[in-house]
Amino acid sequence: MKKYKIKINGAEYEVNIHNVEDKIATLSVNDVEYEVEVEGITTNPTRMSTKPIVKTDTPTMQSDSPIVKRAVKSGSAHAVKAPLPGVILDIKVNEGDTVKAGQIVLILEAMKMENNIEADKDGVIEKINYNKGDAVLEGDVLFTIK
Repeated sequence: MKKYKIKINGAEYEVNIHNVEDKIATLSVNDVEYEVEVEGITTNPTRMSTKPIVKTDTPTMQSDSPIVKRAVKSGSAHAVKAPLPGVILDIKVNEGDTVKAGQIVLILEAMKMENNIEADKDGVIEKINYNKGDAVLEGDVLFTIK
């Protein structure tokens, strides 16, 4: 496994390349797993002949199925996603804590405003994907409740 730290628009990400077979790379970005199609890659991730190009499902693509997809996790965990891009100001709970619907789990600063991100169901915090100070994009999975 190869580890990289990359910075995109000022946000730092940790990328771990787990496996490469043909044009499909299994990798994780900040502990969220993805399978991506990479152009110009060899089966050895340390010798890329060109920059990896991650294709997304956009209206201009001619493929019927998205090329980038999240790895499927077993279980009944429920993902809570960022409603807008911002920075994590505070995390009010820890992994393994029991939460009630409506309980504040973390505070997200977006457009100079603090936004309370609440648990939308009762359960146990299975995974918190970000740390205080991390930048997130709209739709990023902030935490999962089981």
